[in-house]
Amino acid sequence: MISPQAPPLPQLGFILVDTARLYRTRIDRAFEHAGLGLTSGEARALAHINLHRGLRQSALAEKMSVEPMTLVGFLDRLEALGLVTRETDPSDRRAKIVVLTPAASPYLDGIEIAAGRAREEATSGFSEDERRLLRDLLERMRANLARDCGPKEPASRDGALQEANA
Repeated sequence: MISPQAPPLPQLGFILVDTARLYRTRIDRAFEHAGLGLTSGEARALAHINLHRGLRQSALAEKMSVEPMTLVGFLDRLEALGLVTRETDPSDRRAKIVVLTPAASPYLDGIEIAAGRAREEATSGFSEDERRLLRDLLERMRANLARDCGPKEPASRDGALQEANA
């Protein structure tokens, strides 16, 4: 008779991906129920603009991990609502800096409340020390993974990498 083995523990990657997906779904739902009239993408954009003030559109898209054209759609809607403006970058007239307007303040408060509820639900039963530890560990993991995530070198026509500074 073969003795039953305990199923293998899920790999860290599966746990992280599933947790991130579920958390994102919960955040999206929280923004929907907040009654702000913003999509989750628009709410995320507004929150990122608040966290990273004075960024160019391209840098903001990178911070949000979205395509620049995706961000443009969010910004068009936020600008139409009077929550942001796009101003010319004084150091490069071709670039635009995204700026919050005073009208964004109540929206940011609503976003923080909704995100706080989702965060509280996700960490229900955690002590403050456990919450801090989780945050610290995830920040260290993100830093480890981000180390080698700079821009890739362009590939030549035949697919070989071009040498930098050739």
